[in-house]
Amino acid sequence: MTGPDTINSPESPELIFEDEHLIAAYKPEGWLVHRSDIDRHETRILLQYLRDLTGCHLFPVHRLDKPTSGVIVFAKSSEVAAALQAQLDSETSTKQYLAVCRGYCPEQGVIDHPLPPVADFKHQRKRPKSELPRQDAITRFRRLATVELPFEVDRYPCSRYSLVEVELITGRRHQIRRHFKHIHHPLIGCPKYGKSSHNRFFAEQLQCARLLLHAYRLRIQHPVTTAPLDLRANPRGCFHTLMQEFGWSLPD
Repeated sequence: MTGPDTINSPESPELIFEDEHLIAAYKPEGWLVHRSDIDRHETRILLQYLRDLTGCHLFPVHRLDKPTSGVIVFAKSSEVAAALQAQLDSETSTKQYLAVCRGYCPEQGVIDHPLPPVADFKHQRKRPKSELPRQDAITRFRRLATVELPFEVDRYPCSRYSLVEVELITGRRHQIRRHFKHIHHPLIGCPKYGKSSHNRFFAEQLQCARLLLHAYRLRIQHPVTTAPLDLRANPRGCFHTLMQEFGWSLPD
């Protein structure tokens, strides 16, 4: 798939791993995993791009939200897709993210806070939130680094931020963003669950106008060979630049 949006994109998808059964790829921020009625006009579709790149019919296994970058896996058969989906829904896989949140969050913790489904369509939004069934949602995190900047963004003379490693135990829609809002450390760059003043500061003063959430590591067992796969993709673009400017390092 080519076109103006693809050519002008500062980042392009890239293969991380490929064999006869599956592929792993880097998804840039701003790309949809597959076509969706929620965003009908988006032309940057990762599934189609990778099908054209590999010449294979690919089956989605999991998803990353449009503003999230990082590692994603596709299967080359429905059988492998089903096996991978079962694995990703269990505790045999590890899904780790990097995120930047407002304030100095706790050094580590577990957020166990049930979440109702996200209502994307109008008919879903008509139901009162109290009627929506809540689903178990668990997120584990540890703070990797902090920074204090001499700018009054909110009501304090300086502004503090944390780099956090996040591990999903469950996989609810927008779970990380919603959980960090719940503990009062919203993610930077999130228009729905974040704080607009901090989002504007990062966009205008730090030239980073994206959600600072990145799926950097996925550890699974190969569904056919049973070999362990440790799939990684480092942050790119302005996320990478910010980490360098703040002196932040990637986790081991």
